[in-house]
Amino acid sequence: MKKPGKRLPPAGLVSPIRCCYHEPVDIKDILTKIGATEAPLARQMLMTGLITRVLEDRGKPAPVLIGGLALSYYTREVYFTADIDLAYADRDALDAALRELGFVKKGRYWVHEGLDMAVEAPASELAGEDAPRETVELEGGLRCVVIGLEDLIIDRMNACKHWKSEVDCEMTELLIVRYRQELDWVYLEKRAALPVNDTLVELRTLKDRKSP
Repeated sequence: MKKPGKRLPPAGLVSPIRCCYHEPVDIKDILTKIGATEAPLARQMLMTGLITRVLEDRGKPAPVLIGGLALSYYTREVYFTADIDLAYADRDALDAALRELGFVKKGRYWVHEGLDMAVEAPASELAGEDAPRETVELEGGLRCVVIGLEDLIIDRMNACKHWKSEVDCEMTELLIVRYRQELDWVYLEKRAALPVNDTLVELRTLKDRKSP
């Protein structure tokens, strides 16, 4: 996986960037490469990039990577997940792209038996989540878009406080310690103060905590 690129504004679910692709992609070659890649994060990101490419080649917006895999990306695999979670509004377009890549629908998941991978689209949009998103440049001329770091932190803080998830408490602290100087604290505090989140006290406690 290559070095992360620039952060993108959250317009819609990210506009198509097909204009920036210069070379065609051989889907079979990329699928073979994914199968030969051992590192879980690298293979999942490549698959996300391939899904993105198929959609954008059809003039569709890029999906946004959310959930556990986004956490794995920002923590550099301190956290592991077996699934790829995407936010995408056009379910028909996403379903068609997944079928083309060899996925089969099983319950709420799309499963690729040959590659032992699963994709779910639990969200159609990211309402109110306006932190700049990260575009990640991948091998083979692929790229994918990841939910903004600040929005991911709010999501994990909610799971920590409201779902009593100890893992999410640990991951929230890890993200804040690792990215403290890069975070948009004004945005974070604004979102944490919303009644639907109610995590401002916890956020400020982590903000003021000294790094070990």
